[in-house]
Amino acid sequence: MSSPYDETSENENRQPRALEEKRVEVLGLWEARDTTDPEGLIGEVVLLLRDTRGRRLQVHIGAFESMAIHNALQKEAPERPLTHDLLRNLIEKLGAVLERVVIDDLWQGTFYAKLHLTREKAPSLEIDCRPSDAIALALRVSAPIFVAEHVLVEATQD
Repeated sequence: MSSPYDETSENENRQPRALEEKRVEVLGLWEARDTTDPEGLIGEVVLLLRDTRGRRLQVHIGAFESMAIHNALQKEAPERPLTHDLLRNLIEKLGAVLERVVIDDLWQGTFYAKLHLTREKAPSLEIDCRPSDAIALALRVSAPIFVAEHVLVEATQD
């Protein structure tokens, strides 16, 4: 049975490309600021990633996603599982392992990512998701984070 959530509305317009994945690390989270506004804050958070060559990638994320990433970076566990903790528990209970996450595309200003899951005696799975969710989950299970080379070229700041 198929679900409307199986495919994003933009998949048909994006073209697959060679990924040449590069490992990145999370440098941290910063509040995005608007220098033209006296108040300054714009309600977004910037997630900063860096590859082994020192290239930096900024991903703008929402407040809830930033809190999930912050909690994982600080190794803070809530009393009750939040969404990313639930996902981690679900993956484990189903006998799967999050092998890695890959930010694999940048299309019309939006980053795309995939979870790469493996299961014993079963085909591996790739699941489309938002990069912020992928990173929040990867940090919880110590899975490596990768970015496709073409995404780094298109979006990095030296």
